[in-house]
Amino acid sequence: MANRPVHFIWLLDCSYSMQGDKIARLNYAIREAIPEMQSVAHDNPAAQLLLRTVTFSTTARWHHQTPVPVDDFTWQDVQVDGMTNLGEALHLVSRELLSPPMPQRALKPVLALVSDGVPTDDWKAGLKAIDATPWGRKAVRVAIAIGGDADRGVLQEFLGNPELQPLDANSPKQLAAAIRWASTAAVKAASQPVAGPAETAAKQPYAPPVLPDDDDDDVW
Repeated sequence: MANRPVHFIWLLDCSYSMQGDKIARLNYAIREAIPEMQSVAHDNPAAQLLLRTVTFSTTARWHHQTPVPVDDFTWQDVQVDGMTNLGEALHLVSRELLSPPMPQRALKPVLALVSDGVPTDDWKAGLKAIDATPWGRKAVRVAIAIGGDADRGVLQEFLGNPELQPLDANSPKQLAAAIRWASTAAVKAASQPVAGPAETAAKQPYAPPVLPDDDDDDVW
């Protein structure tokens, strides 16, 4: 039986508040998580894992616009620049969650949002655009808050499920653990066939991990 695509899209905050150690650790964590994503994909041969990345700062742009099979994916480091236009990034992604371009035979997409601050544009309009698409409503969503200044309320609304909470990454060690978990558990959840109405399909069968403490690690 032909395998079915799972589209995994990173939405990465690259505003100036991410400069220095945060952006360096984010690049490192995602780069190191790729082999684990490949392993999960190999364990789920009925699913074809495809990766993309959106960055948002003063503008939102595709860092990897064309879906790339995980075995062929090479991480390209992101850089910081400007504000935190999350809404623009959500609008970009929403257009990819229409059908077409999203194939009807796809499995649930994964939307993984990482941010350390407060949006500086109309993020609610962007989230409404995501929620207005069938694939946006079915998507497995993960949110990672970097440091104490991240707007957890925004991340909670992005998740769209009161039973889930954003992951708090208050140190480089916790960020690495959160990225690894988001890269694997969410893919496993998305690899299960969609069944039943959208409300049922949108439920996400995973539990957030217990992240390592901050002992002997810098805290942001």
